[in-house]
Amino acid sequence: MEVTGFFTAIIIGLIIGALGRLVLPGKQNIPIWLTLLIGVVAAILGTFLAGALGVDDTPGVDWIELALQIGLAAGGVALVAGMRGRRP
Repeated sequence: MEVTGFFTAIIIGLIIGALGRLVLPGKQNIPIWLTLLIGVVAAILGTFLAGALGVDDTPGVDWIELALQIGLAAGGVALVAGMRGRRP
């Protein structure tokens, strides 16, 4: 991943985190900063995963990479919300 790709993944990750949260049903009891952090991590992991699968460079919009990132963000938000919900 190039430096510009890394910074793009961070910026896109902020949006991905919000989308990942919107995909989940119900209310998630986690702060917005944590949602955005999960989105950034999901965007970076999704970019690496798309590269490993060979779908990182397609003509036009990289829909498969974007779907991977949103799926990872939704999974991350669900995991963290579930862990934080169990705390007393």
